[in-house]
Amino acid sequence: MPTVQRTPLALGAPLPDFHLLDPRTGTWVDSATLPARAGLLVMVICNHCPYVKHIRIHLAPFAARYAPTGIQSLAVSANDPVAYPEDAPEAMAEEARRLGFGFPYLYDETQDFVRALHAACTPEFFLFDAARKLYYRGRFDGSTPGNQIPVTGAELAAACEGLLGGEAPLSEQHPAIGCSIKWRARDSG
Repeated sequence: MPTVQRTPLALGAPLPDFHLLDPRTGTWVDSATLPARAGLLVMVICNHCPYVKHIRIHLAPFAARYAPTGIQSLAVSANDPVAYPEDAPEAMAEEARRLGFGFPYLYDETQDFVRALHAACTPEFFLFDAARKLYYRGRFDGSTPGNQIPVTGAELAAACEGLLGGEAPLSEQHPAIGCSIKWRARDSG
């Protein structure tokens, strides 16, 4: 399968609009009705990716750590559930329950939201400021399956701390590394 290069979403770009289902609760989450907060962390993940599996037990504690500071979190999966049944909405709901996600785990059935984010892989993280402008895009930290680097979330945490401290976005932001998003074929007509 050929490698797909994407142009990253520019720092300062607005949060793309979305209206997505949370399969665990059966409710819809809409970007226009999210409460104003200090920040919004969007985690593009899925269930089957080994890179996500490598860090998944750290996601709920990370989100809980920053919730009191005003950084709201949500996760989204857009993988094709026909080709990857482990990423189907029912499996997403079970994964969110099993891992104790205290945040919505949304299903992007049309894949429009993740496309608008210019997301390329799972896991990939997007941190937006209080004005819903992109402050950070990239990885959780330098740990990957098999590289023996401990999972700490240090890079994303540094971005959260910088945002909360009113600092300019980090000059060095490492791109995410993981499994490519499993895109559906689109009608060409």
